[in-house]
Amino acid sequence: MVPLCGLGIILWDGHAIAMPLDLGTTLGPYEIQAPLGAGSMGEVYKARDTRLDRTVAIKVLPEHVAADPDLKQRFERKAKTISSLNHPHICTLQGGR
Repeated sequence: MVPLCGLGIILWDGHAIAMPLDLGTTLGPYEIQAPLGAGSMGEVYKARDTRLDRTVAIKVLPEHVAADPDLKQRFERKAKTISSLNHPHICTLQGGR
């Protein structure tokens, strides 16, 4: 298990959620199952998409990243690049909030 990067607060649909996320926490249709890793741009969790009954990875941005326009833009550029890839060994980016 990789240690998570500090405590923080994120917003999900306008509701404050403390980080790191506890197992069983729900973010919309996603139920947090395990921490996968963390870095300067956020924390990644294994989660269950309860609508489609599948395993997904959720990346949560810490408050300092979400509040910084340059860092947020960097994250969005990475997401756009990843979403343009199509290969059986690369995960599909579905979107986010």
